[in-house]
Amino acid sequence: MTLGLKDKRVLVTGGTRGIGRAVALALAGAGARVVVAHRADDEAAADLARRLGETGTAHRLVRADVTDPAAVADLARACEETFGGLDALVNNVGAHGHAPLPSLDEAEWRRLVDTNLTSVFLVTRACLPLLSDGASVVSVGASLALRGRAGAAHYTAAKAAVVGLTRSLCKEFGPGRGLRFNTVAPGLISADGDDVPPRLAQQVRGMTALGRLGRPEDVAGAVLYLASDLARYVSGATLTVDGGM
Repeated sequence: MTLGLKDKRVLVTGGTRGIGRAVALALAGAGARVVVAHRADDEAAADLARRLGETGTAHRLVRADVTDPAAVADLARACEETFGGLDALVNNVGAHGHAPLPSLDEAEWRRLVDTNLTSVFLVTRACLPLLSDGASVVSVGASLALRGRAGAAHYTAAKAAVVGLTRSLCKEFGPGRGLRFNTVAPGLISADGDDVPPRLAQQVRGMTALGRLGRPEDVAGAVLYLASDLARYVSGATLTVDGGM
């Protein structure tokens, strides 16, 4: 049994670092053709381009601010020009934030809602005409949205809304076109172990059944499953990837 991702056309947003990078490389490794949306032309983007180029399959990086409707429209056009359509979309762009409610101002609220939620709406809407029948849309949420955390009301609310959006879209576009919409909800993910404060890392390890922090590749595996033919009857689901927290 195979994933059935060979030659599939996939857009990954926020794909040059962390989870997005791991997803893009895993998709390419499975034989998919990938467009990666990124915000900055930096070394991370250049390094990903090199890595993708080593797979021997056609890929493309597109610079785009996915909270900007005009930029999202340009991104969709780039996908159409590159592949003619899409078989999967991975909404991965996200931002973190911590602020007690009394000190949470409107600008910070909008920043997190726009980055974590509005981007999913804009990109999904723009890509709908490009999605093939039976295509998969996977949005990266957060397991924190299912639990809540003091001082993170804006982040938690935005990520929880992604779950609701996913549930609604699966019912709107499942009939007729067979489009599947699912959410992956990661716990605390660390790329190298040095990007999480030691005290927090120790606390999270103690809370997880598996006794370790998550890695980007752990989340990428879940995304590949939901994007693949193996999950052809999975829609509206939230797949938690938090080590049993």
